[in-house]
Amino acid sequence: MDSGIIFPVPQPRCTGNMLDNLLFMPDALVMGRETYQGFAQVWPTRDGEMADKINSMPKYVASRTLKEPLAWNAILIKGDVAEEIRKLKQELDRGLVQYGVGELTHTMLKAELVDEFRFLVFPFAFGKGPRFFDHMGVTTLKLVETKTFSSGVVALHYEPQKSA
Repeated sequence: MDSGIIFPVPQPRCTGNMLDNLLFMPDALVMGRETYQGFAQVWPTRDGEMADKINSMPKYVASRTLKEPLAWNAILIKGDVAEEIRKLKQELDRGLVQYGVGELTHTMLKAELVDEFRFLVFPFAFGKGPRFFDHMGVTTLKLVETKTFSSGVVALHYEPQKSA
Protein backbone atom coordinates (compact mmCIF):
# COMPACT_ATOMS: atom_id res chain seq x y z
CA MET A 1 0.00 0.00 0.00
CA ASP A 2 1.39 3.39 -0.98
CA SER A 3 -0.57 5.45 1.52
CA GLY A 4 -2.60 4.95 4.64
CA ILE A 5 -2.83 5.45 8.34
CA ILE A 6 -1.12 3.20 10.87
CA PHE A 7 -2.91 2.74 14.19
CA PRO A 8 -0.55 1.48 16.92
CA VAL A 9 -3.53 0.87 19.23
CA PRO A 10 -5.86 -2.10 18.67
CA GLN A 11 -8.42 -1.34 15.96
CA PRO A 12 -11.33 -1.00 15.57
CA ARG A 13 -12.34 -1.35 19.21
CA CYS A 14 -10.12 1.50 20.44
CA THR A 15 -13.08 3.80 19.73
CA GLY A 16 -15.92 1.47 20.67
CA ASN A 17 -18.65 1.49 18.02
CA MET A 18 -18.17 5.16 17.19
CA LEU A 19 -16.47 4.60 13.81
CA ASP A 20 -19.09 2.01 12.85
CA ASN A 21 -21.87 4.45 13.74
CA LEU A 22 -20.31 7.23 11.66
CA LEU A 23 -19.87 4.91 8.71
CA PHE A 24 -23.47 3.72 8.70
CA MET A 25 -24.94 7.25 8.86
CA PRO A 26 -24.18 8.66 5.38
CA ASP A 27 -25.46 7.74 1.94
CA ALA A 28 -22.05 8.14 0.29
CA LEU A 29 -18.38 8.93 0.76
CA VAL A 30 -16.57 11.90 -0.73
CA MET A 31 -12.81 11.80 -1.07
CA GLY A 32 -9.83 13.17 -2.86
CA ARG A 33 -7.62 11.21 -5.21
CA GLU A 34 -5.05 10.06 -2.65
CA THR A 35 -7.65 8.77 -0.19
CA TYR A 36 -9.53 7.07 -3.02
CA GLN A 37 -6.41 5.32 -4.29
CA GLY A 38 -5.42 4.19 -0.80
CA PHE A 39 -8.89 2.99 0.17
CA ALA A 40 -9.48 1.26 -3.20
CA GLN A 41 -6.34 -0.84 -2.64
CA VAL A 42 -7.44 -2.07 0.78
CA TRP A 43 -11.22 -2.15 1.27
CA PRO A 44 -12.21 -4.44 -1.64
CA THR A 45 -10.04 -7.17 -0.06
CA ARG A 46 -11.65 -6.88 3.39
CA ASP A 47 -14.55 -8.87 4.83
CA GLY A 48 -17.17 -8.06 7.42
CA GLU A 49 -20.06 -5.68 7.93
CA MET A 50 -17.94 -2.51 7.85
CA ALA A 51 -16.14 -3.59 4.66
CA ASP A 52 -19.46 -4.55 3.04
CA LYS A 53 -20.84 -1.09 3.83
CA ILE A 54 -17.81 0.82 2.55
CA ASN A 55 -17.53 -1.32 -0.58
CA SER A 56 -21.22 -0.94 -1.48
CA MET A 57 -21.48 2.82 -0.87
CA PRO A 58 -21.19 5.26 -3.76
CA LYS A 59 -17.91 7.16 -3.60
CA TYR A 60 -17.56 10.63 -5.12
CA VAL A 61 -13.94 11.40 -5.96
CA ALA A 62 -12.47 14.86 -6.55
CA SER A 63 -9.46 14.70 -8.85
CA ARG A 64 -7.90 16.66 -11.67
CA THR A 65 -5.81 13.68 -12.83
CA LEU A 66 -7.99 10.55 -12.59
CA LYS A 67 -10.02 9.52 -15.61
CA GLU A 68 -13.29 7.63 -15.84
CA PRO A 69 -14.33 4.96 -15.44
CA LEU A 70 -13.25 4.64 -11.81
CA ALA A 71 -13.29 1.28 -10.06
CA TRP A 72 -14.85 0.40 -6.72
CA ASN A 73 -18.28 1.98 -7.15
CA ALA A 74 -16.70 5.43 -7.53
CA ILE A 75 -17.86 8.45 -9.51
CA LEU A 76 -15.52 11.21 -10.62
CA ILE A 77 -16.67 14.70 -9.61
CA LYS A 78 -16.60 16.84 -12.74
CA GLY A 79 -16.59 20.62 -12.99
CA ASP A 80 -16.77 22.85 -9.93
CA VAL A 81 -16.07 20.53 -6.99
CA ALA A 82 -17.71 22.77 -4.38
CA GLU A 83 -20.86 23.19 -6.47
CA GLU A 84 -21.09 19.45 -7.18
CA ILE A 85 -20.72 18.63 -3.47
CA ARG A 86 -23.35 21.25 -2.63
CA LYS A 87 -25.74 19.49 -5.06
CA LEU A 88 -24.96 16.08 -3.58
CA LYS A 89 -25.67 17.35 -0.07
CA GLN A 90 -29.11 18.50 -1.22
CA GLU A 91 -29.87 15.27 -3.10
CA LEU A 92 -28.77 12.72 -0.50
CA ASP A 93 -31.01 11.95 2.46
CA ARG A 94 -28.29 11.13 4.99
CA GLY A 95 -25.44 13.13 3.51
CA LEU A 96 -21.76 12.54 2.87
CA VAL A 97 -18.72 11.66 4.94
CA GLN A 98 -15.13 12.49 4.04
CA TYR A 99 -12.27 10.45 5.46
CA GLY A 100 -8.84 12.00 5.40
CA VAL A 101 -7.71 15.58 5.05
CA GLY A 102 -6.32 17.39 2.06
CA GLU A 103 -7.06 19.86 -0.68
CA LEU A 104 -10.67 18.66 -0.90
CA THR A 105 -11.19 19.47 2.78
CA HIS A 106 -9.88 23.00 2.25
CA THR A 107 -12.15 23.45 -0.79
CA MET A 108 -15.16 22.30 1.22
CA LEU A 109 -14.30 24.53 4.19
CA LYS A 110 -13.84 27.58 1.99
CA ALA A 111 -17.27 26.94 0.41
CA GLU A 112 -18.81 26.36 3.89
CA LEU A 113 -19.81 22.81 2.98
CA VAL A 114 -18.49 21.16 6.15
CA ASP A 115 -21.25 20.64 8.70
CA GLU A 116 -19.15 18.96 11.37
CA PHE A 117 -15.71 17.65 12.25
CA ARG A 118 -15.08 14.37 14.04
CA PHE A 119 -11.47 14.28 15.21
CA LEU A 120 -9.86 11.27 16.86
CA VAL A 121 -6.81 12.06 18.98
CA PHE A 122 -4.66 8.97 19.55
CA PRO A 123 -2.23 8.68 22.47
CA PHE A 124 0.92 8.88 20.36
CA ALA A 125 2.73 11.39 18.16
CA PHE A 126 4.36 10.85 14.78
CA GLY A 127 6.56 13.91 15.12
CA LYS A 128 5.75 14.95 11.57
CA GLY A 129 2.94 14.89 9.09
CA PRO A 130 0.53 17.16 7.26
CA ARG A 131 -1.02 20.05 9.13
CA PHE A 132 -4.78 19.96 8.97
CA PHE A 133 -5.47 23.69 8.94
CA ASP A 134 -2.61 24.88 6.72
CA HIS A 135 -3.64 27.20 3.88
CA MET A 136 -6.86 28.21 5.61
CA GLY A 137 -8.11 31.32 7.22
CA VAL A 138 -9.52 31.36 10.72
CA THR A 139 -12.26 28.78 11.23
CA THR A 140 -14.15 29.11 14.51
CA LEU A 141 -15.32 25.76 15.87
CA LYS A 142 -18.07 25.06 18.38
CA LEU A 143 -17.49 22.03 20.62
CA VAL A 144 -20.48 19.69 20.44
CA GLU A 145 -19.24 16.62 22.28
CA THR A 146 -16.15 14.88 23.64
CA LYS A 147 -15.68 11.25 24.52
CA THR A 148 -12.68 9.52 26.04
CA PHE A 149 -12.19 5.81 25.43
CA SER A 150 -10.36 3.37 27.72
CA SER A 151 -7.71 3.03 24.99
CA GLY A 152 -6.76 6.68 25.59
CA VAL A 153 -8.30 7.81 22.30
CA VAL A 154 -10.30 11.03 22.60
CA ALA A 155 -13.12 11.76 20.14
CA LEU A 156 -13.90 15.43 19.52
CA HIS A 157 -17.04 16.56 17.71
CA TYR A 158 -17.05 20.17 16.45
CA GLU A 159 -19.25 22.26 14.20
CA PRO A 160 -17.65 25.06 12.18
CA GLN A 161 -19.34 28.40 12.69
CA LYS A 162 -20.53 29.86 9.40
CA SER A 163 -19.25 33.29 8.43
CA ALA A 164 -21.72 36.14 8.75
